[in-house]
Amino acid sequence: MVKLFIGNLPREATEQEIRSLFEQYGKVLECDIIKNYGFVHIEDKTAAEDAIRNLHHYKLHGVNINVEASKNKSKASTKLHVGNISPTCTNQELRAKFEEYGPVIECDIVKDYAFVHMERAEDAVEAIRGLDNTEFQGWWSTRPPIA
Repeated sequence: MVKLFIGNLPREATEQEIRSLFEQYGKVLECDIIKNYGFVHIEDKTAAEDAIRNLHHYKLHGVNINVEASKNKSKASTKLHVGNISPTCTNQELRAKFEEYGPVIECDIVKDYAFVHMERAEDAVEAIRGLDNTEFQGWWSTRPPIA
């Protein structure tokens, strides 16, 4: 599996449209759009190289997109799904909250949920214990407790 970074995505681009575009070159395992960029996980190296060669600077909705191999993090990480994110929350604010529990490698907000990649599994477990069912910026991480 190879993770590709897609930059300079036009606002009109949809996940299905990106998935279809990349499926011309190989099996797409995952596709995520985060504001004006995204990631595609494609099944094998040859397919990824073909996609990069053919889609880098491809014009989508009048905009040239950038396609390149995603820069791998130097260390393995533990990926956490965080739900019910406030629409005003920024990546920096969410990252800072999780960094109270340990080093954060990556933090991406996708609509009303996010993925936080923590460097150490034990820190991720502590973050879950400390933040599950808690309020952050006026929003609850799952549902508010019933009074």
